[in-house]
Amino acid sequence: MASPTYLMTMPLHAVTEVYGEAGLRDRFGLETARFDPAERDRLTAALDLAGTLHRDDRRVREPYVNHLLRVAIRIICYYHVTDVDVIVAALLHDAVEDHPAELAGLPADTPRPVTTPAALAAVAQRFNPRVAGLVAAVTNPEYDPDRDRNEQYREHLAESLDREPWARVIKISDFTDNGVGVIHTTGDKVHRSARKYRPLVPLFRDLVCRPDTPLSAEVRTHILGQLDLAEQRFAAILDDPRDVPASRPVG
Repeated sequence: MASPTYLMTMPLHAVTEVYGEAGLRDRFGLETARFDPAERDRLTAALDLAGTLHRDDRRVREPYVNHLLRVAIRIICYYHVTDVDVIVAALLHDAVEDHPAELAGLPADTPRPVTTPAALAAVAQRFNPRVAGLVAAVTNPEYDPDRDRNEQYREHLAESLDREPWARVIKISDFTDNGVGVIHTTGDKVHRSARKYRPLVPLFRDLVCRPDTPLSAEVRTHILGQLDLAEQRFAAILDDPRDVPASRPVG
């Protein structure tokens, strides 16, 4: 493993490619060393829970927990957030959506209208109601099978994030990992992800710039640059090359 100083300078996807989950866990430990012991215990408990729930999940070529770690680390390192509730919710942001029955201690075949509120209640009990509220805000509802799934996803985000400023921070980091990180995806998912996330860029631009979004001016500028980068990558994937203006390669 790299020295702590070197590991702290590496982009998160570079840590992933070179050192994998172990490297991301080390980076998370370095980023959270500034917190007091009680807060670190809460963060460790959230990461342990996320690791257990997502233990068999994969994101194309990697364990799913890598994504959760990057979302949380980005919030600390690049967004300068020290609110532990927000970081805990970032680690658990897919837990209720993906594993509600297990989280709630219910049989696997329990219907989702029962498991989702029970899972959120479990999060509130293990951590606190604010963490559960943040996770609820970024948890997708059941979709109407007769309507376009991506359209429903966009509508849900616009409504949910409109009223939850701190949930915007979590979802923007999630979007960055999925959108800017689309170049780390392989196979059919590259085009599917680009089609899903490209229409969200204007929404996130608006959310980032809202006065009640709890981010500094410096962080807002950084995120807007990341959204520009995501748009460039979506265009490179989806548009006819003859319609895309020539530009320098992006990192």
